[in-house]
Amino acid sequence: MADPLISSSLARGAYQSSRSLRSDPAAEMPQPEADRAAFAQSLKTATADAVQTMHQADTIAQAGLRGEVDTQAVVEATIALESSVKMAVAMRDKFVQAYQDVLKMPI
Repeated sequence: MADPLISSSLARGAYQSSRSLRSDPAAEMPQPEADRAAFAQSLKTATADAVQTMHQADTIAQAGLRGEVDTQAVVEATIALESSVKMAVAMRDKFVQAYQDVLKMPI
């Protein structure tokens, strides 16, 4: 069973990052603009996956209340939702901490 804390977009991004590693130390370094675009795309994909998970969990919970799906499906959707929310909160906390660290830097 896959770990619910690792979203498919994060795994895909890690796999693509590992493929881009080169054993040649003289290889050209990637441009910062490309890194920013890749980081922005990773955030966009992770956010979209989290929102999709939230919508799916809501739909399954409503179907469970109507008796259309079994309790196991509702529990699984709720656990997936919980892990997505925990990941989003952790990312938010890291961004806030990074912002505060930048503010504390001497000029």
